Amino acid sequence: MAAWVARDGKKLYDAAVVNLGNLHILPSSTVKLALNSTFKTSFRHAITGGGTSGSFGVPVEKDDKRPALDLGALDSYALERWETILHYMVSSGSGQYPSKPSQGVLYLLQRSGLMANIHGALQITSFGFQFLLYSPHEQLWNLLLQYLHMAEERQMDLVEVLSFLFMLSTMELGREYSTEHLSETQKAMLEDLRDYGLIWQRKPNSRRFNPTRLATTLTSSSPPLPTSTTTSSGPAEGFIILETNYRLYAYTDNPLQTAVLNLFVTLKYRFPNLVVGTITRDSVKKALQSGISSDQIISYLSTHAHPQMRKNNPLLPVTVQDQIRLWELEKNRLKSQEGYLYTAFASQADYELVLNYAKQLNTVLWENTAKRCFFGSLDGHANIRGFIERRTGATG
Repeated sequence: MAAWVARDGKKLYDAAVVNLGNLHILPSSTVKLALNSTFKTSFRHAITGGGTSGSFGVPVEKDDKRPALDLGALDSYALERWETILHYMVSSGSGQYPSKPSQGVLYLLQRSGLMANIHGALQITSFGFQFLLYSPHEQLWNLLLQYLHMAEERQMDLVEVLSFLFMLSTMELGREYSTEHLSETQKAMLEDLRDYGLIWQRKPNSRRFNPTRLATTLTSSSPPLPTSTTTSSGPAEGFIILETNYRLYAYTDNPLQTAVLNLFVTLKYRFPNLVVGTITRDSVKKALQSGISSDQIISYLSTHAHPQMRKNNPLLPVTVQDQIRLWELEKNRLKSQEGYLYTAFASQADYELVLNYAKQLNTVLWENTAKRCFFGSLDGHANIRGFIERRTGATG
């Protein structure tokens, strides 16, 4: 094998051999290359369709009596399911979007930290807003990774879950596949994956299923949704113009992008292809209360800046960036913490002795030597109180 490798590809070859050795597909010794016998047998079955493994799915023969599924309808279904999840996140469960995700999806959003239950209602978190900045591929894999963690809690076979996801990525778009060769774990996954828009079935108990474009592009660089302009990543060229007077113009007719802007912008006018609004102190404070940071707001505006804006240096008006950060500092200038104030010490020596003891426990939050007082956290109060009582008892 080494003789077949060109000189400039030697490093790549060595790295590939090491990786395959770590996976136990090749022996650790590079003197003799031979595939692991178990892997070799399974791999041959997979690529030739032999055996009952069904590594690439089991296609169903086309039925002339059944109407052929239109790829456009399949894309619309996947897009509707996916955008329902994103719309629910940006509307923070306010019901502004007509559709609502299933309970399984809501649990996953909460479990993954993308949304949190605040005062009895699900609200988007800082991590959730960061999630909206990702590309659709990253968003999808982020959710699926959280689903894998949840699968372990549900005592599902993790190997079967992963193999089914990779099986979906190798399937042919628009082709029907049989559920008969799936394991019980994989059959249970069908309902969840329907909710995410990765799978379409005519009926919930159907023995056939169709992978959507979201599923077939899991491990490829192809776009997972039909058109890039309808995804959360927005048009590739950007659509936001921000002026020094805090006025914002967004050239979009996508309700999802408008809903994201509404998280931190006071929207004033809406036209067929244009949304006009203003970044105000109240709108930014509302976003900050939801856990969205000033850096995330600035990052979103920079990521989706219009080509006309990209001629500017710096990209966004400095005055607007500074003011958004100052509004965040207003929110963070006070920090409260529960604890106890220790005061009225009999002497400076007593004060210093108790203070040093509290410092050893790492519970001192504030101290004032001139007034002989300090403030300690709740955690250390029992120990400090016991120490003072022991000192008082020892001295009579």
